[in-house]
Amino acid sequence: MGLQSLLNAQNTPDCRTAIPVCADAPFIGTSNGLGDIEDFDPEVITETGCLEKGSVSSANIEHNTSWYVFRALADGQIGFDIESNSLLAEWDFAVYGGSSDVDCVAISNGTAQPIRCNYEVNSTDFTGLGVNPENGQVGAPSLTQNLNTYDELLDVTAGEIYYILINNFNTNFDGDPETFTFSFTGDTAALDCDFRDRFLGLDIIACEGDPDITLSALRSPAGNDIVSIVWSVDYTDPNIPDNSNLLSGDITTASELVIPTTIANSGRYSVVITTSAGGTVSHLGGILITIFGPPTLQEVITLNTNLTNNPDQNNIEIIADDPSGVGSFEYAINGGEFQDDPIFLDVPPGLNTVIINDKNSCGTTLPIEFLVIGYPKFFTPNGDLVNDDWNIKGIDDPSIVAPIVFIFDRYGKLLKQLDAFSAWDGTYIGNDMPASDYWFRFEYNEAESGIIVAKTTQNHFSLKR
Repeated sequence: MGLQSLLNAQNTPDCRTAIPVCADAPFIGTSNGLGDIEDFDPEVITETGCLEKGSVSSANIEHNTSWYVFRALADGQIGFDIESNSLLAEWDFAVYGGSSDVDCVAISNGTAQPIRCNYEVNSTDFTGLGVNPENGQVGAPSLTQNLNTYDELLDVTAGEIYYILINNFNTNFDGDPETFTFSFTGDTAALDCDFRDRFLGLDIIACEGDPDITLSALRSPAGNDIVSIVWSVDYTDPNIPDNSNLLSGDITTASELVIPTTIANSGRYSVVITTSAGGTVSHLGGILITIFGPPTLQEVITLNTNLTNNPDQNNIEIIADDPSGVGSFEYAINGGEFQDDPIFLDVPPGLNTVIINDKNSCGTTLPIEFLVIGYPKFFTPNGDLVNDDWNIKGIDDPSIVAPIVFIFDRYGKLLKQLDAFSAWDGTYIGNDMPASDYWFRFEYNEAESGIIVAKTTQNHFSLKR
């Protein structure tokens, strides 16, 4: 089967399942509506390059979309032609890539902007990059409002991956898909055709609760010449399948594998296709699907890294719950800027707030309150009214019920018991205790407010005379 037969009427309207393509033949693509997920949330992302949300409620960036992806084998200049196969279709496009950090997450959250973009109302049957084959018009740099039928060629860099979004704003209003013919032009030898062996698409990052992910065996070089299909999955990814017969059958029963988006379904999925000639086709290396859950706060820990004596300055670590084991989060406390480091310095005692954002766009928490307990590292009960007694700050908050602080000497003897409003003056049964290290343990009950209390493990402080 040739590539045109392979991709005839093939379409994926979601970036996460973009179809790998190459330049050895033209192919027929389709666009007939949105996909399972919105790559551009119309309430958040109102424009990407020249494509934008219009004044009509349905005129979002996505309307009838197709996504493709290619990789450059060498440096060169690449163009393409999009030929309309319908008098009513109006084809727009955007190209993303040219940098290793451009992926579907960066595209959909607006971090990555198109390096080529066109939404011209076409007066010919063609639009694209390079030279219009219908009238010889040479592509030009983008103009105001991108009113070019053709844009200039794209400089590609060896090894880089590029995504193509093709969107049809018009429909024929009868429910039938609109089709187009796509052909690469320019330095087509600069395109990596081995990349098409990853016919299931690139590795996918998804969020728990997203629409199901559908993998299609029909995009393989076997086309429709399929006798049998066997899907397997490796959940832990040690190169040994956990289920070597996840789904099997012929072209009518096993051509698509539907994967629900739960964290338990994260894994590397593979397929082996047997053709009528007795050969086999498989996706090179399989496709890794990683599904993330929304961020949640597991705990806040008070660290023992601040050696100053100021109980108003505390170092803490935010621990996010990460059931996937490979989550990527950023953190902000008390209305400040987000940072990747979960450790914050000089945090005041008392109530604070933290917001956790999943960097894979799987959610952001509301502000979560947590309580920090501060204590001086030493005190000097010498009557000069400076550091004369020792107590813990922050435990008078109503979110803590029945707080108790126990103070021990180095041998474990209980010397004093404090509540939220009392302090230790450095004596035991009326006698001054010697200069030394002393230990404390803080116990409490939490009120029903749900406020998280930063954990303070049993620790020590110094009495100096």
